[in-house]
Amino acid sequence: MDGALEKSISFILFIIIGIILKKKISSGDETNGLKSLILTLALPATIFIALLKVKVDGNLVLYPILALGFNVILFAFTPFLIKFIGIDENSAKDRSARLLIPSLAPGLSCFPFILEFLGDDALAKTAMADLGNKFFVLFLLYLVALKWHYKNADFEANSLKSKLKSLFKTLIYEPVNMFIIVALILVSFGITIDKLPNFLSITLNRLSFIMTPLVLIFIGLAVKIKKQQFYQIFSLLILRASFTLFLIVGIILFVDITIKKDILIMIAFTLSSASFWPFAHISAVHFKEKRENTKEKTFDPNFALSILALSLPISVLLILGILTAGNTFTEINSILFLGTLLFLIGIIFPIINKIKKFLSKTTKEIKPITKKKKIQLIADK
Repeated sequence: MDGALEKSISFILFIIIGIILKKKISSGDETNGLKSLILTLALPATIFIALLKVKVDGNLVLYPILALGFNVILFAFTPFLIKFIGIDENSAKDRSARLLIPSLAPGLSCFPFILEFLGDDALAKTAMADLGNKFFVLFLLYLVALKWHYKNADFEANSLKSKLKSLFKTLIYEPVNMFIIVALILVSFGITIDKLPNFLSITLNRLSFIMTPLVLIFIGLAVKIKKQQFYQIFSLLILRASFTLFLIVGIILFVDITIKKDILIMIAFTLSSASFWPFAHISAVHFKEKRENTKEKTFDPNFALSILALSLPISVLLILGILTAGNTFTEINSILFLGTLLFLIGIIFPIINKIKKFLSKTTKEIKPITKKKKIQLIADK
């Protein structure tokens, strides 16, 4: 079996293990304990190591800028996708989706395939592009999450001074941010992961190794997808992939990209699954609101988890299929065909939903008229 495929199956199996463990592990304190372990140890250690390993190449500086640009464009377009599939505007689900959909997790869904199919050079380019994505999901989306939280909270109860103070405390004392600040200071002095004491680098690496299994098991444990919600999220993710492919076509034509490997890198990277990091922001805000007994919650963590759970297999299947097809999807017509096909699949649920609502509304309007006619006929008798 192909190595990349084996890794992908392994990732999905971890989610299945989490689902199976639901019978043994309660969805309350035990699951929250696992989440705390991820957010306070595994995730910060992973980010810390990633930052200390970064070697900036002048020729690759453009890639993080392009990735950041993609994130911003997708963030701006996401509200239209969410509205189209029927999620209420400014609801907790809406805000959760708007935070997750523009994010990318190439480490889980993209890196293994690019390494297997396109080689080390392609992986280096993708890793550099991920720096722009990391900046977007770690910093920009975090600020967006806090902005929505404060907008949702009682404005009169929180003065501007107390808001700024709370924001500063959150930024400083958040474990992820503390690790990032320390890592950036070390990098600025030329200290890399190799220059750290051996015992410290071994400890950090071992903490980092448990990151992926813990995240995937946690998704399996915590996810609760209802039938209606499944179709809704599936439609949203398929439309996201469709929009991504159309955007890639636009970039290829505008910049006149002719190198086939670069086109495949762009497609694979931008089709990556939604990132866990925005969920970390959602969890932090939700925990804060729970502690403060906020009535109206800013986000819906269960809906966010459902997006994460479905996003990984969908992205894996799309990326694997595209890279397995060789140079087929380096042609504009092939990319447009796939994008159109995904768009047609993605709009099935919204169209059916709108038809159902229309028929339900029409039925309600017809019933009173029918009753009126019956009364008139009785009166005539």
